[in-house]
Amino acid sequence: MNTMRNHAGHSTYLREHMGSVAVDAHTAYEAGSTASFTYTYTAGYFGIDDTGSIKIVHRFASDMGRLQFNDPQGWNYVSAEASNGAVLELRYDPKGNLRPWDKTLSIRVQKGFLRQGDQITVRIGDTRFGSPGIRVQTFVEPTFEFKFLVDVFATYNFVEVPNQPTLNIVAGPPVLYKAVLPTQRRVGDEFSLGFKGEDKWGNPSPLVQGRLFLVSSLPVEGLPSYVDIEVGRPATRLEGLRVNASGELVIHVRDATGAEICQSNPLRIEQNLELFPYWADLHGQSEETIGTNSANELLEFARDQAFLDAMSHQGNDFQITSSFWEELNRLTAHFNVDGKFIIFPGYEWSGNTGLGGDRNVMYRHENRPIHRSHHALIEDLSDVASDAHSAQDLFTALAEEDCIVFAHIGGRYADIAVAHDGLIERSVEVHSDWGTFEWLLQDAFEQGYRVGVLANSDGHKGRHGASHPGASLFGAYGGLSCLLARELSRDALFDSLRRRHHYATTGTRAFLRTCVRFDSPAALYGDDPNMGGLVVAQVDQAMMGDILASQDAQLTLEIEVSAGAPIERIEIRNRERLLETWRPYGPEQLGRRIRLLWEGSEVRGRGRQTVWDGSATVHDNAIIAFQPINQWNLDKEVQQREPNQLAWESLTTGGFGGVEIHLDDAERGELEIDTALVKARIPVAAIGLQDILLETGGGIDRRMRVFRLPDINPTRQASLSRRISRNTVGEDALYVCITLEDGNRIWSSPTYILR
Repeated sequence: MNTMRNHAGHSTYLREHMGSVAVDAHTAYEAGSTASFTYTYTAGYFGIDDTGSIKIVHRFASDMGRLQFNDPQGWNYVSAEASNGAVLELRYDPKGNLRPWDKTLSIRVQKGFLRQGDQITVRIGDTRFGSPGIRVQTFVEPTFEFKFLVDVFATYNFVEVPNQPTLNIVAGPPVLYKAVLPTQRRVGDEFSLGFKGEDKWGNPSPLVQGRLFLVSSLPVEGLPSYVDIEVGRPATRLEGLRVNASGELVIHVRDATGAEICQSNPLRIEQNLELFPYWADLHGQSEETIGTNSANELLEFARDQAFLDAMSHQGNDFQITSSFWEELNRLTAHFNVDGKFIIFPGYEWSGNTGLGGDRNVMYRHENRPIHRSHHALIEDLSDVASDAHSAQDLFTALAEEDCIVFAHIGGRYADIAVAHDGLIERSVEVHSDWGTFEWLLQDAFEQGYRVGVLANSDGHKGRHGASHPGASLFGAYGGLSCLLARELSRDALFDSLRRRHHYATTGTRAFLRTCVRFDSPAALYGDDPNMGGLVVAQVDQAMMGDILASQDAQLTLEIEVSAGAPIERIEIRNRERLLETWRPYGPEQLGRRIRLLWEGSEVRGRGRQTVWDGSATVHDNAIIAFQPINQWNLDKEVQQREPNQLAWESLTTGGFGGVEIHLDDAERGELEIDTALVKARIPVAAIGLQDILLETGGGIDRRMRVFRLPDINPTRQASLSRRISRNTVGEDALYVCITLEDGNRIWSSPTYILR
């Protein structure tokens, strides 16, 4: 077990007299499976007095089934009994204890008491009366723990029982395979191919085995024709690959029968390249704060199983003790290797929303101070004077530091109108496991800030860089940021972040290039002129993130994209305005595919989940096939009830989900939608290229959209050039948002053009 958990919290008073716990359990449990655990608590010297109690707690991040005591035949049934016949009262509270041990089963001795040696038997997932058991959490954790706390004196002062047995949660068999390449390299440069199989909940599976054959679209020096995978390897990396001619590389992975099990994302090979794309997840937590698995394991996963180029551990500051801060800095120094894997020391400043909300702080170097938002969960107050209680206090404290800050939406949300410092806070995070938050970029535009766009995971489940949300309240797959830099080093990536030379995705890896061309030379600023930046060059073109001044009335925006899934649309935006929606097909190519999407959130902060449970019925027609979109929680299914009806359970947290419906007839009948928020009837023949918007009223961008696709859309690459008329009032901020058919989105950072 990790020893760096010295947060403020549970008492250790006379622990040796507080009893012991034993568990009757198997050696390993498959993530997401059903199981039954029998825990036996044996009272210590003091016993438990009348109205005393036990708390059995587990982590906030766990998505294990919600405990219940009323339906012995239902899922997640829990029972408890005392060996001496004492009457026990059971209660469950998902926020009934100190974080991160929030989820709490309370067992109160309601009548009677316990003497030394008396026992309480707790069956979690009690199957004796017909319950299928408890649904195990959906992600891997070798030391999952139900922590036992005891209030033996009936004072509500709980002491941790000395021995705490653990369970081993392991990945299941693979159902999805992934091959990962970089997205752009020069002719002759070395690169690697990562491969893994994931179980149904997104855990890399060590059960992949057999001979896999590799077929490439271009000749690849060093690529074997096959690779043998042995059981026990959750991921495989092939190093030292080269392509000696320009082109686009895709590697197809086939099994022994010749069937393709996956293909890689595209890799652009170019003759000349100044900036290289490096893929990063700059935000995630481990068990020492609110996440699971150790910080060391998190770093290893990011490097070896998510195939990241760069990362940052971003634990909640009020849970980072001084000793853990020292350990984090030791780990970042150890794991950081130029040209291989870059990690930045940092933390999540987690101030109250009214004082500015969440920010992420990344340092270029180790051994810099941590300015916490507060010490609420840290007993050691020796450095409390260094706290920064508000976001403005944070920016003041960091004024002389070599660091970068970006605004984050988590449980709390960043209020950048309350505080912002353009010298330090260079970007906003528009997507994470928590959802999609394009409104944060709109906030920046409204305030006149010039920021870049990032997406990360803020993962809590130990899967940094490949962060499946599981079955918890997280509503989205974790994002990735593509940093465009001259080399893989801290200095180069910091330069990329400070210049906003990066783009963001909802987890996919795709090539994206945006270029603004000017009719006459434009003045390129070395930094934001609002922060004192000066003109450093006269240029005729600029990339995403640049800030320039130009008197041209029109500009040319060029967009290049290459993705691993078909392109559904490209939106060209100027600040808050949508200038154009481009699709790779026209009305004459539309077929029998209908998309019904739901999106948005209730509020900006906690409780943002919008529930979309409902159904779609096609009258006088039939549904011959359907495909869920962004339906990450497998507990919430889309089901076909009748040949003409689908029903679903689903929620969104700012992004979008939905279903694609393949109709028997492209024109006949009527589509009826029935949810709590939207009820509508639409003639099938009226569904076309443009979105039919079904607004709900209230919420944030909360609505349904219905539109039609061609039966087959093979377009995975696009190259666009558009003449853009500039804003007559105010500056321009040109950027793109790309939606892929698989549900992924890609955002470029804006290019800012001043008058």
